[in-house]
Amino acid sequence: MRVHAQRAGALLGGLSFPALSLADWTVNMTPGVTGTSNDIFDLHMTIFWICVAIGVVVFGIMFWSIFAHRKSQGAKPANFHENTLVEVLWTLIPLVILVIMAIPATATLIDMYDTTESDIDIKVTGYQWKWQYEYINEDFGYFSNLTTPADQISNRQTKGENYLLEVDNPMVIPVGKKVRFLLTANDVIHSWWVPDFGVKKDAIPGFINEAWTRVDKPGTYRGQCTELCGKNHGFMPVVVKAVPEEEYNTWVAEQKANAEKERELTQKDWTMEELMERGEKAYATACAACHQADGSGAPPAFPALKGSAIAVGDITAHIDIVVNGKPGTAMQAFGGQLNEADLAAIITYERNAWGNKVGDMVTPKEIFDYKNEQ
Repeated sequence: MRVHAQRAGALLGGLSFPALSLADWTVNMTPGVTGTSNDIFDLHMTIFWICVAIGVVVFGIMFWSIFAHRKSQGAKPANFHENTLVEVLWTLIPLVILVIMAIPATATLIDMYDTTESDIDIKVTGYQWKWQYEYINEDFGYFSNLTTPADQISNRQTKGENYLLEVDNPMVIPVGKKVRFLLTANDVIHSWWVPDFGVKKDAIPGFINEAWTRVDKPGTYRGQCTELCGKNHGFMPVVVKAVPEEEYNTWVAEQKANAEKERELTQKDWTMEELMERGEKAYATACAACHQADGSGAPPAFPALKGSAIAVGDITAHIDIVVNGKPGTAMQAFGGQLNEADLAAIITYERNAWGNKVGDMVTPKEIFDYKNEQ
């Protein structure tokens, strides 16, 4: 009885406060954390209640007509050809309703597409299956990759709280600032979506789409790619961290310092052990999704690297395919995605892991020279 009473109370609450209760049930659209997302929510609820009112009136008249003019009461069907007043009314009333709906909808759309006067510009590039964020005015950028453990995906571990919605490097933005996103893609069509921002925009190769947001509340907000983009489409989440402006400025300074350190790694004298350690981590992030963690691949689209002619053969050919990719196949060009240190580490790792044990190594300086010779 208690369970039934609780359900009846929840239903009654839903009828009394539908926007709040349905949002708690994750049935209704939820308000976001930006002015635009709240405008979209308000527009959604306005149109919802207009539709409810229309339904009550139309179905009310229909059921009243059925009940009041039923045959058992001796009702006789009317016989008329036309009614000009009725025809005018059923044309004008929907027109007025559409105008009432169009005014706030148009205002919201104009605001959504107004990307002018931004404080920060971030270029968002979709790759299979990760995002690249480049802070245009700050001269640094990085990739954002899924970090959900493979054991969770394979049901060998209990799934975490943010299963398939966690990354190594989230986008970081300051609260209270207008941030403009310039969206494109490197390979196929992707779509960048953060529901709390009210932002969903396609990332198309060769095109630049624009969107913007201004987050009012600090926090971590999550979304996903919403355009089917290949076998790991479900494994490229979007995570945005909104922080106070002072914290953001500190983070930007750290990123610039880290970018400078990465550039200096090209001149470092590397050991085999250092390259293998870095290569294992970089391979897991950039390569394992296709070629698998154990190098077994997923033929024919993603060939095995364990014992392959590329991994144990000519080292120059190995460097070339990693840096430039292979046209007509799923092998991307990683020369523009990874720095020289990561490229050298990955190639060294592939040539000496899983029993390949070629024994040679590639240094970041060799990758740098190879790129410049092309």
